[in-house]
Amino acid sequence: MSTFMAKAKELDRQWHIIDAAGKPLGRVAAVAASILRGKHKPTFTPHADCGEFVIILNTDKAVLTGNKLDQKVWYRHTGWVGGIKAVKYRDLMASRSDKAMELAVWGMLPHNTLGRASLRRLRTYKNDVHNHQAQSPVVWDREIK
Repeated sequence: MSTFMAKAKELDRQWHIIDAAGKPLGRVAAVAASILRGKHKPTFTPHADCGEFVIILNTDKAVLTGNKLDQKVWYRHTGWVGGIKAVKYRDLMASRSDKAMELAVWGMLPHNTLGRASLRRLRTYKNDVHNHQAQSPVVWDREIK
């Protein structure tokens, strides 16, 4: 008996909606990263891009547990000498909560071409309004603790 290998061209990708309201940011990001890679399907193949699309709604209402709002910092560099920028997560969640969710998901994906391709299938929104009704997305009904 041979091992099944999924081929990316033979897959039909489904759209999933995850509601992040009242849920920890990291737990939502972990579920989204798993769906983006396709690990929830029995045909998962690690070297093939067999993931699906994910829409994360209500990122403004996602919570950070403990003291992460005051202690966690997002660093980025402009490319110039002395150009490091630091933003505390309290400010990041207030102004760009969708970016905070994207950063969390990106940290849980492989940092190679498969991970970059998976991240292109992620859509994050601060509220519960999205413009993907034509794709007929399915609400992710499994529990996120």
